[in-house]
Amino acid sequence: MKTVLVILTQANLTSLQVHESLSAAMVLATFGSDVKILLQDAALSLLSSEIAFDQLKHAFKVASNMVDSFEFYDLTPVLVETKDQQNAFVQASEQDIAFVELNSELMQQFDHVLYW
Repeated sequence: MKTVLVILTQANLTSLQVHESLSAAMVLATFGSDVKILLQDAALSLLSSEIAFDQLKHAFKVASNMVDSFEFYDLTPVLVETKDQQNAFVQASEQDIAFVELNSELMQQFDHVLYW
């Protein structure tokens, strides 16, 4: 089984790329790859599921709704860098989170690394 680390950096509600990245990760998991998702920087906002979609304010639907379904794709725990433990989105999240150090040792554990 191939192992894949998907590193997401795009914020919730900002672009269609967030939806495409999450969809790609879910497809990989569906077809037998062992996928882990690492949220970085603006992507930490994906941990916030309280945001309501308002078509008058937002160009794209709420991507964090997709993150809420990670447990059905065996994509939990969501990986977050240890340095972000005090981030407000991380503190308020109800997701299963594992804290990691993003370094070469972690990346070498995976067959492929995708960075979006």
